[in-house]
Amino acid sequence: MLRFDVRDKKPKLYIELILMGVSAAAVVASLLFAGEWDLAIASAILSVFFTASVFVFFMTFVKQVQYNPYSYNTIMYFGFGLFIASIALTFILQTIRCFQSPDIYRYDFIMHILLRSARNYMLLSAPFVLIFAVALFVSNISLILHETKRVQNFLGMLLAVLMVAGEAALFFADYFVSGSLARIIIHEIFWNLFSAVYLYFECMIIGSMVAGAMTAKYKPDPYQDYIIILGCRVAPDGKPYPLLAGRIDKALEFYNRQIKESGKKAMFVPSGGKGSDEIISECGCMKNYLMDHGISEEDILMEDKSENTFENMRFSRDLIMAHWSKKEGNPEGKAPKVIFSTTNYHVFRSGLYSRRIKFRTIGIGAKTKWYFWPNSAVREFIGLLTGHKIKQALVLFALIAVYVALPLIVYL
Repeated sequence: MLRFDVRDKKPKLYIELILMGVSAAAVVASLLFAGEWDLAIASAILSVFFTASVFVFFMTFVKQVQYNPYSYNTIMYFGFGLFIASIALTFILQTIRCFQSPDIYRYDFIMHILLRSARNYMLLSAPFVLIFAVALFVSNISLILHETKRVQNFLGMLLAVLMVAGEAALFFADYFVSGSLARIIIHEIFWNLFSAVYLYFECMIIGSMVAGAMTAKYKPDPYQDYIIILGCRVAPDGKPYPLLAGRIDKALEFYNRQIKESGKKAMFVPSGGKGSDEIISECGCMKNYLMDHGISEEDILMEDKSENTFENMRFSRDLIMAHWSKKEGNPEGKAPKVIFSTTNYHVFRSGLYSRRIKFRTIGIGAKTKWYFWPNSAVREFIGLLTGHKIKQALVLFALIAVYVALPLIVYL
């Protein structure tokens, strides 16, 4: 299993850039100065390059998880690593064909593979997208039948429809066009633009689902000093709803396991303020629940000011650091070991917030009903898209620029 927070340096893609430069130079040289037979060599070079790129992407993903699993880079390295793998597979197949029938293929076959790489990825991933969309649709119907018919509860169905509609549009409407050069270029630019946008969001969805599942299932070392419990809505009678009770139970489960395995006790930090329609604060509700389950009041630090997840993390950090600084026997400069407990679909975004304020924590995820998780994961994904807007815009516009430029390069 991958270990979190075991690296101090952020991984970089320098090797990827070096590979790209060397391979691009070799391919250009082979296309300009070699004969038709050497097209197979050019294709083989690109196969090696993209295969090596896949390896680099996933090794960087592993290093990123070991440095900081709660990062947009974690999502991007995995999601776009799969896309690069599809290009590598296409070039490997093309190389085999070139060696078998060297007289049939021309240099523009290579350019057309690159030109249609986003569309090819959509077609290759179509069966998996369909399975995912059907599962998402079914779980969303179950959610609506079991819960209220709120607008948020239809998000999964909307995403499923959009994903299938995108695949269907490409499959039925992207045909081989003939006519004037201008018409061909416009057709290629339109479908490349469509595929680039679809590609970006598909890679982000896949990456976020993998990152969310990975971080929710992680088991931290049993040597923690503090356990933050992220609050959520309290029932009218002041008791926790099942969602909040699940988070507290998960924290208690880890607390008891840690004592059994290492003998170390941790402090609980229930975090959450009082809503205008609640008779008790979220942290007060959690404190009562903890004490009902045998936890002494001295082992509970109350954080009762936060109104959202970001404030949960910020105010809990301040409370923990103030308590830690006064605690006897702590070596000077040593940071406390902290984990947080929340619902499984909420772990990744909560960890993202904690790292944003330079607070190293690791999350544990409480299970929820099977039909609740997919739609909630979609809502978390939409929430993730609202963060790091500049980075995401740069990646999206870079993809768009490349796929708009490719038709012009190929046909002009």
